[in-house]
Amino acid sequence: MRDVCYRCWRPRPVCYCALLPCLPTRTRVVLLQHPRERRVGIGTARMAHLALPNSELHEGVVFEDDARIMALAADPTTAVLFPGGDADPAAGPPVRSLIVVDGTWGQARKMLALNPRLASVRRIGITPRAPGNYRIRKEPRPECLATVEAVASALGALEGEPARFDEMLRAFAFMVDRQLEHQARSDGPRRRRRAQAAPPLGPLRPYRAAPERIVLVDGGANAGWPAGAGAAGPSSELVHLVACRASGERFEAFLRPRRPLGPSVAHQLEVPERRLLDGEDAGEALARFRAFVGPGSVLGAWGTFTLGLLAQEGLGRPPSLDLRDLCARHLRRRPGGIANGARALQAGEPTESAAPPARGSGRSGRTLGWLEVVLGRLLELAGEDEHRELAGEDEHRVAPDQEARVAV
Repeated sequence: MRDVCYRCWRPRPVCYCALLPCLPTRTRVVLLQHPRERRVGIGTARMAHLALPNSELHEGVVFEDDARIMALAADPTTAVLFPGGDADPAAGPPVRSLIVVDGTWGQARKMLALNPRLASVRRIGITPRAPGNYRIRKEPRPECLATVEAVASALGALEGEPARFDEMLRAFAFMVDRQLEHQARSDGPRRRRRAQAAPPLGPLRPYRAAPERIVLVDGGANAGWPAGAGAAGPSSELVHLVACRASGERFEAFLRPRRPLGPSVAHQLEVPERRLLDGEDAGEALARFRAFVGPGSVLGAWGTFTLGLLAQEGLGRPPSLDLRDLCARHLRRRPGGIANGARALQAGEPTESAAPPARGSGRSGRTLGWLEVVLGRLLELAGEDEHRELAGEDEHRVAPDQEARVAV
């Protein structure tokens, strides 16, 4: 497994965090990222979010039921950065909140079509001062820009300081240059790797007889606090943590924020804001969690987000299983959200079925309930695979670079 920076989600050798500025703004930037764009390693929405303390990053396609986004859409001081509007962002009423749709052009157009209230918001466009530098992606027109370039250009016009926001592009230029260097080194003839037998669910076999060794975990973060909240710049801190074992033991903690609480954090985590503000000391909560996990356990999570938060809080890199990745290897396709993944594991295709009981508060408690379903089914499937192997009927063959990611 590659060593990844848990802030920018890039491999350590190409981490761009050291080049990111921390730029306070009067304008609040709200990035709406298509879920597929989040998985693109050379995307730039997160780069813009990390450089702007006064920003929010939301993932999804339909936001009509999102109270936060709909409140912004109803505010006359909100504008959407999208072609087809006023070419001068500074013209018209002042813009206090700028919504930026992040995705391919097709994805962005679809998102606006599926969100009529968002589509009705005043639009502003930009006239690039120079051609875009996104040389590692094909754009439909030369004047098209990467998300971070468009945000920098719009903020420069809105706040009257174009040069100051050009600082956001240093990290972008670094990422583009490193990617082009990698492509240049890889231009030689490529050899086809021979497929090797690698059971997709092999990493789960040691735990079939002792599933209680797996501690399922999910967490929520505080991000996007106001400008000037600290010299460390934008980041994320763990504020809600839930965990459980197959034995039925449960853990839950609300960690008191060490920085000002972001305006939409409680809404995103689906917990009362007061419970977050009145949470326990982070050090004490993490000490309780270490004791709950104990020696010889492995953490099981959906993706790497929660594991990254725990690493940032000083837990290091305990043994872990990415259940989302294991699910994808078995299905031989991306599982989508955890509910769809769980249902696909049970029936082969996502079907409507009752949600399992939540194992804690808010969104994380609900995710933990689904994690129990996913783990139980994956352990069953791992056993079935092993029996087929013993009978000489194994049909699972994947390339070595497709093996399930297990961090140890």
